Amino acid sequence: MLVHGAWADASSWSKVTERLQSRGYTVLAAPDPLRGLSDDAASVAAFVAQRTTGPVVLVGHSYGGAVISNAAASDPDVKALVYINAFVPDKGESILSLLGGGDPSALFDTVAYPGAPAGDVDLYVKQAVFPQVFAADLPARTAAQLAASQRPITLSALQESSGTPAWKTLPSWYLVGTKDGILPPALQRTMAKRAHSRITEVSASHLSMLSQPAAVVETVTAAARSIG
Repeated sequence: MLVHGAWADASSWSKVTERLQSRGYTVLAAPDPLRGLSDDAASVAAFVAQRTTGPVVLVGHSYGGAVISNAAASDPDVKALVYINAFVPDKGESILSLLGGGDPSALFDTVAYPGAPAGDVDLYVKQAVFPQVFAADLPARTAAQLAASQRPITLSALQESSGTPAWKTLPSWYLVGTKDGILPPALQRTMAKRAHSRITEVSASHLSMLSQPAAVVETVTAAARSIG
């Protein structure tokens, strides 16, 4: 099951989905609400429980890595985790704390949303910045389209601390994108090693599932083969 990250939707997995299906795998690309880490994890956990049967490999991209780390422990059918250019927080860590804080206004445009808690907003990556930090190895037209159609995430979701992560008890695989402009490759390696993930590196931007889908598929199938 594929879980997208922030500023994306399930269609970001289209190239990976096609390739996995051609190999005979049953694939679901789950909607990630991007409203808050615990709520998003609960949503994905419910999706797994109600829409899958048998062994499951949970795959998370970017923020989706934090989501699957928190969702997986609730279902014994989840047998392996795969991280694609992903955040892999430990208990008590947030996305922003892993990135070292900083001023979000330099990267994001904000939009107030109805019913938001005090101080919370939706975050959009600035259109002028998106191609460089997210999609530097994609065609300029594709990057511009992705920037225009991005789904926002709440600031509070990036600030929320992780619970006890499933990678402490489940085997994991990690694909490092060495040209990632938003999640530093050095941080990717550090998180992957801490989780004892099997690590593969590929020359790819943050959106490696679009620019290097074959490498992503090889990482996912390695996890799938390990669980039989």
